[in-house]
Amino acid sequence: MTAPADGVLVVVPTYCEIESLEAVLARLHAAVPTAHALVVDDGSPDGTGQLADRLAAADERVHVLHRTTKAGLGPAYVAGFRWAREHAWPVVVEMDADGSHPPEQLPDLLAALADADLVLGSRYVPGGRVENWPAHRLAISRIGNLYTRRALRLQLTDATGGFRAARAELLARLPFDEVASQGYCFQVDWAWRAVRSGARVVEVPITFSERTAGRSKMSSSIVGEALARVTWWGVLDRMADRLPGRVPRPVPARRRTGGRR
Repeated sequence: MTAPADGVLVVVPTYCEIESLEAVLARLHAAVPTAHALVVDDGSPDGTGQLADRLAAADERVHVLHRTTKAGLGPAYVAGFRWAREHAWPVVVEMDADGSHPPEQLPDLLAALADADLVLGSRYVPGGRVENWPAHRLAISRIGNLYTRRALRLQLTDATGGFRAARAELLARLPFDEVASQGYCFQVDWAWRAVRSGARVVEVPITFSERTAGRSKMSSSIVGEALARVTWWGVLDRMADRLPGRVPRPVPARRRTGGRR
């Protein structure tokens, strides 16, 4: 298949999301009827991949990419980006399968993409909010984003968020084959690469809700990976400042407030 010139592909990585996947895709298509979804399933033992196949057989807007093992969020998205490039999709969206990212707010991200290369759905800009999250999870997210801002000198309020839209041209020029991050650190990794490349990055507010079905994939190892990688990247970034001919740092990302509610 070849994507339409104005096509939007939503990449949805899954691992044991059989309880929420069908409802999330239904909400997506109610919000943006022309959008297509690519379910990237990492060999879910609960039958998520088989459910995705049934949904794809019934709806030409649903596609499925099966992977044999659970390799992490980052590799799943990279596989999805590669599939999108092979099929010439001009706009690629990241969205979780658990319902925490509101498909109803995808039109806000797509509208902002009119004058941006990358749009981040942000929980922490004015107008954004988090609902029904345990206090410790909110604290980890807030502290993680603050540490990321300081360590990487990255002017993004929510660099760890996973609801975002990007132009294919940006994805094509970023070196995803070099990205080794597996957990949510992947989101920091490629947002940082985008900013450093000079991409136009915008944050728009979203409402993030705790999942109502299934189990969270967050673990101490994922948090540890993020802390170690961000710290090391920050060290390397400051060392690079000392090199002769250092290219000036990119202009900070822009923020938007308001948006559809």
